[in-house]
Amino acid sequence: MLAAVSLFVIITLSALVTKVAAIALMHTGLSTEIAKFQARSAYTGSGYTSQESEKLMNHPVRRKIVYMLMLIGNAGIITTLSSLMLTFLLPNNRSSLVYSLIFIVVALSALWFAIKSKVVDRWLSKMIDRALKKYTNIDVKDYAAILHLSGEYQISELRVRKTSWLAGKTLLELDLKSEGINVLGIQQKKGEYIGAPGGDDVINAGDVITMYGKAEIFKNIDARDDDFLGDWNHQKIVELEKNEENKNQF
Repeated sequence: MLAAVSLFVIITLSALVTKVAAIALMHTGLSTEIAKFQARSAYTGSGYTSQESEKLMNHPVRRKIVYMLMLIGNAGIITTLSSLMLTFLLPNNRSSLVYSLIFIVVALSALWFAIKSKVVDRWLSKMIDRALKKYTNIDVKDYAAILHLSGEYQISELRVRKTSWLAGKTLLELDLKSEGINVLGIQQKKGEYIGAPGGDDVINAGDVITMYGKAEIFKNIDARDDDFLGDWNHQKIVELEKNEENKNQF
């Protein structure tokens, strides 16, 4: 039973460590999903794409976080495997083994529920935020609050298809701002990155654009082809946005 308790404690600490690291990475500007993925990848040593690794290694704070995760992860995984083996090898009788298995199943189920709980996540995130501000020199900023990333607004990336309505046009021609969409950056297929692009910048097939706005409009833009329906969808949303603005004025 002692080995089973040790196993649960180690897994709980591992989940807490990756949670802290994910929030710390979010405060360096990474999105929530990317921060979670990178934290888990670094902790388990599973690795990630070269493009993603460059985003981390070129940033001094992110590099430190990943380095610490790798060190802790190596020790944590070995300890977890050792405790798991002892759970099955130590019991001298069948009843002890059954009790250990029941404890592991119940404890891990409770831990899984806590990890998935939004209430627990919000409470834990607040506690970690305070600790990071107090005990570290990480420049902690709540980017979700700054950019109002709640409800229907979000930041999203879109890879431009060859037949996309976006392909081969300048931002001025696309007039995405009329749809309530702001283009924050363009990662060109040839490798160059354009931050805060202007109206004369062209979006080409294969480029990845970072946008801020309403999620439902992102889906509409991604589905548009370079034909009259694409132009029609654009005009339709522009009119809806204008009507929405007029309603808000009264």
